[in-house]
Amino acid sequence: MAYRTTERTEARRAETRGRIVTAALELISEGGYVAAQVAAVAERAGVAVGTVYRYFPSKSDLFAEVFREASQREVDAMRAGAAATEGGSAADRIAAGTKTFALRALAGRRLAWALLAEPVDPAVEAERLHFRHSYRDVIAEIVADGIAAGELPTQDPELTGAALVGAIGETMIGPLSPTSPYNGSFLSERPRIKPNELIDSLTIFCIRAIGEEPARVND
Repeated sequence: MAYRTTERTEARRAETRGRIVTAALELISEGGYVAAQVAAVAERAGVAVGTVYRYFPSKSDLFAEVFREASQREVDAMRAGAAATEGGSAADRIAAGTKTFALRALAGRRLAWALLAEPVDPAVEAERLHFRHSYRDVIAEIVADGIAAGELPTQDPELTGAALVGAIGETMIGPLSPTSPYNGSFLSERPRIKPNELIDSLTIFCIRAIGEEPARVND
């Protein structure tokens, strides 16, 4: 009986914790970290403010947990997108992973901005660095496979992965920024670039960066 009581208690605690994290994630997706004040999170989760602090001693702890959960989803999605081209070349996998990342970012711009570039406290910034390494590792694995298969020139897979993560993130910052209207270009005098054109250009760049010359970019 005592065991079952403990099991039920832990299940309730996990459910409450999950509701708090989900509420914070929803608020951040809607308005960034500034929208996820503890009182607002508590109200969205249907708990008292004190309950939030019982599970997360500080707002920084809560945000770090939300960042971990949201970022892991994106890393997993990028990895799955790259793997979907089963039997494809390294260039195919890089293209698929890049497109998956960019399309998901544009579909959830506010959350993507929070994950990529919104100013955060040191605890969340540490998580951001960790997940940049996770994205790097996804790309590095593909590059290493391409080198082993003779598809790509010899190179440092981790260095290439890190460089591409930086390029992809920097490219997406303009379109994702909530503080400046996106005109599809880094230069206001240039004509608007549509999202699909942006993604195609980014994908071509990434393929060329690993040592391939794309014949075309698939829709």
